[in-house]
Amino acid sequence: MILEQYKVQEANEQHLAAHKRHFEFVAASVSDVEALLQKLVDFQVAIPSWALGTGGTRFGRFAGGGEPRSLEEKMEDVGLLQQLNNSSGAISLHIPWDIPSNYNSIKALAAQHGLKFDAVNSNTFQDQPGQEHSYKFGSMQHVNKAVRKQAVDHNIEVIKHGVELGSESLTVWLSDGSCFPGQLNFRKAFQNTLESLQEVYAALPENWKMFVEYKAFEPNFYSTTVGDWGQSFLYASKLGDRAYTLVDLGHHLPNANIEQIVSLLLMEGKLGGFHFNDSKYGDDDLTVGSIKPYQLFLIFNELVEGMDARGMNHASDLGWMIDASHNVKDPLEDLLQSVEAIMCAYAQALLVDRKALVAAQDANDVVAAQEILQNAFRTDVRPLVAEARLRTGAALQPLQLFRAQKIRQQLVAARGSKTVATGL
Repeated sequence: MILEQYKVQEANEQHLAAHKRHFEFVAASVSDVEALLQKLVDFQVAIPSWALGTGGTRFGRFAGGGEPRSLEEKMEDVGLLQQLNNSSGAISLHIPWDIPSNYNSIKALAAQHGLKFDAVNSNTFQDQPGQEHSYKFGSMQHVNKAVRKQAVDHNIEVIKHGVELGSESLTVWLSDGSCFPGQLNFRKAFQNTLESLQEVYAALPENWKMFVEYKAFEPNFYSTTVGDWGQSFLYASKLGDRAYTLVDLGHHLPNANIEQIVSLLLMEGKLGGFHFNDSKYGDDDLTVGSIKPYQLFLIFNELVEGMDARGMNHASDLGWMIDASHNVKDPLEDLLQSVEAIMCAYAQALLVDRKALVAAQDANDVVAAQEILQNAFRTDVRPLVAEARLRTGAALQPLQLFRAQKIRQQLVAARGSKTVATGL
């Protein structure tokens, strides 16, 4: 479905006066508000195709009504999000869940909704129907070369799908590892994985990037073959200039200093992108900013500082994507909340007084440094983010408009109450 633009405009008119007061109050304290607003307008967060349905737990899946039944319907849902916030202008596909039946029609549908195709994602953590070899004991690390070749061939197939759609990056996440001591030879597992990744890397088009994602644990609990940012960095360094580390905020042990990881990867030119979510214990895949909003701000603080130090374009030089699994929320509402949290954290990081912070750091003035960061974090930047949306024709209050227009009810009426989205 497509939300008629006049309904967005009518809703905005109702909130315009109040928004103008709030915006002018915040804007008065921003030194170059127009430059900041342009950065917010340019910044886009890709939506993963698998996050458009209600996700599962280890014990069950409780699907909601009106979930997308096909790739086309997933793209329509992302198009709705883009209409509402104009910050969700890309979709990230997962193969084999999202294999297009007709590339031209899918690209035409993307153009209709103003979408581009972000990174394509491979899947060697599940066995697919008709698959010759099982990944029960790993894929690229497997002791059997035939299994490794199957995993490599799948990734090359994913690249081919991406090329047809106009994507320019491949994300590789491996669940490879071991559950018990002695099960695996760590050195051989690393070498097998590296050789497999090298074969995939060799198949990359010249303008493509490879993102090597890491995860501390799950589904294996004794060891993971790409278990932390150091291991990912090692793979990416050995692979070549177009291989990078991808950071998923949930893929760390509790209390990991993710902002420091980000800073060092940026310094080395090996940070490729992000999977945004939030967590309390592990890979909880919760709404961005729902648990640790200050950590999210601190991460963006390092991103802005590090990207500016390298002369990078905030909007295009890194990959920005949400990776979430929704169990008790409407997926589209959850995604609207997540994008809003990302935009707010980015806006807060843009407000940090860099010169004052450097001066405080050089003077070892710990109190001043803390105040500078927290002053930015405590600023209510929602009017700035809303103004950026308003200037692009999106909704001042996307979530409220979603509910007011009863979009979920319309999707249920069109698709049914028992639909289950493909994927996890």
